[in-house]
Amino acid sequence: MKLKAPRGTVDILPEQARKWQFVEEQIKNVCNRFHFEEIRTPLFEHTEVFQRGVGDSTDIVQKEMYTFDDRGGRSLTLRPEGTASVVRAFVENKLFGNPNQPVKLYYFAQMFRYERPQKGRMRQLNQFGVEVMGSADPAVDAEVIDLAMTIYKKLGLKSLKLVINSLGDNESRASHRQALVDHFTPVKDELCHDCQTRLTQNPLRILDCKTDKDHPAMKTAPSILDYLNEASKAYFDQVQDYLTMMDIDYVVDKNLVRGLDYYNHTAFEIMSEAEGFGAITTLTGGGRYNGLAEELGGPDTPGIGFGMGLERLIMALEAENVEMPIDRQLDCYLVAVGEDASKEAVRLVHELRMNGIQIDKDYQERKMKGQFKAADRLNAKYVLILGEDELEKQVVNVKEMATGEQAEIPITSLMENMQEKLLGGNEHA
Repeated sequence: MKLKAPRGTVDILPEQARKWQFVEEQIKNVCNRFHFEEIRTPLFEHTEVFQRGVGDSTDIVQKEMYTFDDRGGRSLTLRPEGTASVVRAFVENKLFGNPNQPVKLYYFAQMFRYERPQKGRMRQLNQFGVEVMGSADPAVDAEVIDLAMTIYKKLGLKSLKLVINSLGDNESRASHRQALVDHFTPVKDELCHDCQTRLTQNPLRILDCKTDKDHPAMKTAPSILDYLNEASKAYFDQVQDYLTMMDIDYVVDKNLVRGLDYYNHTAFEIMSEAEGFGAITTLTGGGRYNGLAEELGGPDTPGIGFGMGLERLIMALEAENVEMPIDRQLDCYLVAVGEDASKEAVRLVHELRMNGIQIDKDYQERKMKGQFKAADRLNAKYVLILGEDELEKQVVNVKEMATGEQAEIPITSLMENMQEKLLGGNEHA
């Protein structure tokens, strides 16, 4: 039997991993600028964290979670999304007691969802996300959206569309919920099985249905914006004012509801409008979730965040033909010929690495010609040649590959010489 990666998973090979490393580094730089700090949570949680945090009526909980019993009979689930885990950690570690509020966190994490794999949607997906806990200021909503947009613009994306909506507070949602029930009940039998269930469990999610999206009742469904009370309307107006002040373009979409039960007030998505990107255009989705910390056993703490799929981000960069400045050059390659020279090469390579020089050598016992070919394949800036003659004279031949210039450098001063050439004389060890 030929073993393959499980369906819905992929191997990220070194050439592609360079792109991921570049993207992740740029994201971290933006997070630092916005004064967000990293958090790392377990790969799996007690299943109840997601049942209570994400919501029993969601597709994630009902259809997509990888859940299993451990040897102690405890039900555990591979995390399908990041917010519930971060909020659980916030509550358990009493970060609500931190004198520096709000608590602004970011994470890089792998998520697991059992769904039909397709381009940009995998069963094991990589996600970047942020969560801000401890402030109900609408300026925080604008800041979180600004952070996501800044990341995309810093990476060079231009074909972006920001869509926002308000889901209102609990009072507004209750009024809208009843209006949706009254609207869809007469056509209940015409809706898909999932929407028939949603009608009693969470009717707001009918608006997010892909199966019934073209049903006539969808076009005339009551808008949450018509049911916002004064406080919710004022909140949403303030968020929009802040986005306008930041020169961030947006579109209000009354049907944007997001797929998770914990959202209230601001909800948003950022989409790619790049030609040829694909049918699933959403790059980032998020929103406010006041009350989630309380649901997970903590004090009532307002929160907002988003999740950004890294696979989809890479796809968007490729769709817009964004060049990523990835350095594929190797600083040095050491060519050693002869048994004694090969032994000395081990020491030299170690010494250079400990002093900040990127270097590699042959481990295949190739002839000199084969070693030079390896240096070419690795795009080495310099080739260091050490043979028996050089070893006897205690020198190394240093060849600059771009110019072909070559010079004998004493072994005792090789490290300083290479630092000068490659690091400008600064030690980066």
